[in-house]
Amino acid sequence: MPNDDIFNHPCGKCAHYEASVWQPVDRSGISVLTKGFSRKDFGEGEAVFEQDDQNRGVFCVSKGLIGLRTLQADGTSTLLRLASPGEIIGFRSFLGSGRHQTEARALVPSRVCIVAHRDADRVVQGNPSVLAKLASRCISEIDRNHARIIASSTTSNKKRLADLLLRLMNDHGEPIGDQLCMHLPLSRSDLASLIGVQPETMSRLVKRLEKDGFFAISGRDVRIPITQPKLRTARAQ
Repeated sequence: MPNDDIFNHPCGKCAHYEASVWQPVDRSGISVLTKGFSRKDFGEGEAVFEQDDQNRGVFCVSKGLIGLRTLQADGTSTLLRLASPGEIIGFRSFLGSGRHQTEARALVPSRVCIVAHRDADRVVQGNPSVLAKLASRCISEIDRNHARIIASSTTSNKKRLADLLLRLMNDHGEPIGDQLCMHLPLSRSDLASLIGVQPETMSRLVKRLEKDGFFAISGRDVRIPITQPKLRTARAQ
C-alpha cells in the first residue's frame, strides 16, 4: 500500500498498524473498512461481547487488557486467555459465521477497535491477504494453546505463575521508588485457571513465591525490585 494511504487507513495511526490484519487492504478496501470501523472504550468489568452472542465483527484490542472466559451451565467460569493491545478477538466466530464460544470482558479500562461483520466480510473477500493474516492468527492461537499444554507438564507451577506475574507487571506495573508495583487485574482463581491449577493450590504457590523474596504480594497488590535485568529488557522491547 502506498505510504500516502496510511493516513486514510483507520488503523494508520495505531502503534500496531504494521502487524494489523487490516494492513494489506487495497485502496478500495480502505473505504469499506472505514465504513465499518469504530472504536469503543470499555470500563473495568464491561463485556465486549457475551458468550453465545451472534458475531458482530472482528475486534482488536488497542488499549488495556481483555479476558476471554468460558461460562458453564452451573454458573462457574474459566478464564482461558488474556488479550493485550495488538491482539484480535472474536475472529473465530467471524470466520465460522457463528456465535461466540466465549465472553470477552475488560479486566482494566480498555479500548477496542471493531470492524462490523458485513464490512469485514467484504474486505476479506476482496483482499485474500487479509484472510491469510486471520488464518495466521488462528494458527498462533493453536500454537499458544499447544505451548501451554507442554508447559503444564514440563514447567513447575511456581515458574508458570512467576512468568505470568512478570508478564502482567511488564504491561501494568508502575515504578515507585526502587520497585515496580501493580494492582493485579485478575483474581487468584483466574490466575489458577490460566496456569492450570486448582484455586487452593494457588494460595500455596503465592506463599512459595513470597518466600523466595523476589515477589511481595498482599491481596492483589504485587511488588518486585525494579532492578531485575530480565524485566528491564522485557519492558524495553
